[in-house]
Amino acid sequence: MRVVKFGIIGAGVMGREFASACARWCHLTQMEARPELVAVCDKNPALSPWYQENFPSIRQITADYRELLDNPEVEAVYCAVPHNLHEQIYCDIIRAGKHLLGEKPFGIDREANDAILAEVKAHPELVIRCSSEFPFYPGMQRIGRLLETDFFGPILEVNSGFLHSSDLNPKKPINWKRMIEFNGEYGCMGDLGMHACHFPFRAGFVPKNVRAILSKLVKERPGKDGKMVPCLTWDNATLFCEADDPRHGQAFPLTIKPQRIAPGETDTWYFEVKGMHGCARWSSKNPRRLELLEYTPGSDQAIQQIDTGYETAFETITGGIFEFGFTDSILQMWASFLTEITGGASKGRFASCVTPEETRLSHKLFSAALRSWKNASLETV
Repeated sequence: MRVVKFGIIGAGVMGREFASACARWCHLTQMEARPELVAVCDKNPALSPWYQENFPSIRQITADYRELLDNPEVEAVYCAVPHNLHEQIYCDIIRAGKHLLGEKPFGIDREANDAILAEVKAHPELVIRCSSEFPFYPGMQRIGRLLETDFFGPILEVNSGFLHSSDLNPKKPINWKRMIEFNGEYGCMGDLGMHACHFPFRAGFVPKNVRAILSKLVKERPGKDGKMVPCLTWDNATLFCEADDPRHGQAFPLTIKPQRIAPGETDTWYFEVKGMHGCARWSSKNPRRLELLEYTPGSDQAIQQIDTGYETAFETITGGIFEFGFTDSILQMWASFLTEITGGASKGRFASCVTPEETRLSHKLFSAALRSWKNASLETV
């Protein structure tokens, strides 16, 4: 089995999730490659012991990411750092000749994204992708397979979103995602938007224009010392778009909602397609349930509820009757990335990571959304 040696830049929550996926690699049954974690970089030394205690393969712990990039052992990098650092670090990773899975939004703004994609273009030999776990849930995989056919008929509308709830608490301390200098002017769009955009973009539902409603609902939050400090990022965004049906050629409404203040939600993804012949709806609030409506003229418009089992793009040891969860979606995402690095066979259009070109489209959309809100206008994407 081919071993791909990885470094992590940004050893926080998502860095640990990737490390855990490495440890679970034996869960996958038909992979021709596996990751080995050999280097970790973070400026916070308190994060290092967990990695050292659990991963004896790690031979480098550093606070300077350039030292990690100089390590000849490191072939690929997972980078999870604040948005303001994306341009410099992602470009340096690519220039160093390392494959990269980076976090969204792939640059704090459109200018930063352009700089990153220029480096991507200059290094076609590398696999550069953006993280998004959403499509790997079994219900979403089924919807993807239906989109490959004409199950839906002419599209009536598509709705996609990613909803948080914890920011409903105005006493929740501020962190970098609520600071414009680190998170950027996109606010919730930059932090959450790709999760809601990945699947529509992959389906070919490209926004032509947008009318955006943006909300700053909590204008101050407690700082580290307990004193109130300005909270300048957008909490919620609702993007009303027009997209073309790539199969039938007609326009339809596409609504995308990345929201940090969504009462009753906890990291809820949802996706809905309505067509003249069929409809589908899925939400991570009830991740096993897929709702389908298949309509023929004169028949009842009845919604069928299906409880999906453990149906995965990349086969695992888990029996099909069991449930699928977030850590499983992360493992599937990483299986897709390793498959691309090693030139393996694709598991399908909807079983792969966000491409750099899709991050560019998200930046065009979010930039247009900012203009739309500022001018109370419909903006071309």
